[in-house]
Amino acid sequence: MAATDKIHQPVKNALIKDGWTITAEPYSIAIEEEYLFADMSAERITADSRVEMIVVEVKTFGGRSLIHALEEALGQYRI
Repeated sequence: MAATDKIHQPVKNALIKDGWTITAEPYSIAIEEEYLFADMSAERITADSRVEMIVVEVKTFGGRSLIHALEEALGQYRI
């Protein structure tokens, strides 16, 4: 399993504070016989009793090259 980003826990805490319930860490996505993983999934009940679900991928752009970090992150999202 891949290491979590250094701001993973603060992002998780912010989601919980905003009323989200973390439902999986990591969240797996099955495509045929292959799996992709996002950092977490969360859900919450809206005022009109609907369930909202989000899948969260946490990224920090703190390397020597901001453009390179952005390029890597966008490449992962294209999948």
